Amino acid sequence: MEIKKKDIRALSKEQLRDFFVNEGDKAFRGNQVYEWLWSKGAHDFEDMTNISKETRQKLQDHFVINHIKVDQMQKSADGTIKNAVRLHDGLIVESVLIPAKNRTTACVSSQVGCSLDCRFCATARLKRMRNLNPDEIYDQVVAIDKESRLYHDRPLSNIVFMGMGEPLMNYNNVLKAIDKITAPDGLAMSPKRIVVSTSGVPKMIKKMADDEVKFKLAVSLHSAIDEIRTSIMPFNATFPLKDLREALEYWYAKTKNRITYEYVVWDGINDTKKDVEALIQFCKFAPSKVNLIEYNPIDDGEFQQANSKAIDMYVKMLEAENITVTVRRSRGKDIDAACGQLANKT
Repeated sequence: MEIKKKDIRALSKEQLRDFFVNEGDKAFRGNQVYEWLWSKGAHDFEDMTNISKETRQKLQDHFVINHIKVDQMQKSADGTIKNAVRLHDGLIVESVLIPAKNRTTACVSSQVGCSLDCRFCATARLKRMRNLNPDEIYDQVVAIDKESRLYHDRPLSNIVFMGMGEPLMNYNNVLKAIDKITAPDGLAMSPKRIVVSTSGVPKMIKKMADDEVKFKLAVSLHSAIDEIRTSIMPFNATFPLKDLREALEYWYAKTKNRITYEYVVWDGINDTKKDVEALIQFCKFAPSKVNLIEYNPIDDGEFQQANSKAIDMYVKMLEAENITVTVRRSRGKDIDAACGQLANKT
């Protein structure tokens, strides 16, 4: 009878050690295999060269490594790289390498499609097909780190969970992936260089605070007026701004980490003085900064980037209230790799 093979990366180091002991081998073999799987990113048991052929065969008989494969890589004129990543079951997600002068950022996906329904985002139109496993998130980071070293001559320095999906709707797997990314026997990256971006799920923001996470939080806000936010992000009807604000106050009280608001200004939607005043009020309950993000149209043209006067008004009014504000130019637009454009056109 054929053994149903287990995904080996679903096992902890202790479980791997136990496996070898049960097979009449030494426990330290588990440490060796664990190092190959995580620190060295092995995708095949045959790569594990300091392990005997017989042991590699034993692993082959019992386990599989469900690794990702970069199916297609596109390079933008500005140096941005977009990966179409094929998962072990044939589904595809996208991840992006964003180079800057002194750092390289990986923008990774946490779901195939998305659980939420933001009307300006191409990914939201795909609907959620499934959550990504921790190793599938981890593999995106490993792939981008390799590309960063190859094309930009330096290791990956930052990670943002701003790709496909709502990270807080895949909470456990995202946290497990971050644990592996930051672990000394994983990629040993600092959690302070990781940003998890959410559209705002109050209950899960509180849970993050209770779990004392060390990474940074960004909130995709786009309006501090309930009616407007609900018209562009319909789930806001379920998680209104009052609940979001209460959760963010709780987050700040627990973590003392300032909050970043991601904010796109659209023509005729949120480009008036009243909109800025509401944002200023929303920013005041906890230290925060605002990233004004350039909008990248998706096919139907319903949403259009506001004119530069509106952006200038936001900047002036926020700065007058001592709120840190940055205007972010989008990267990788020519390959549909910019914010809100990830939609698996491949």
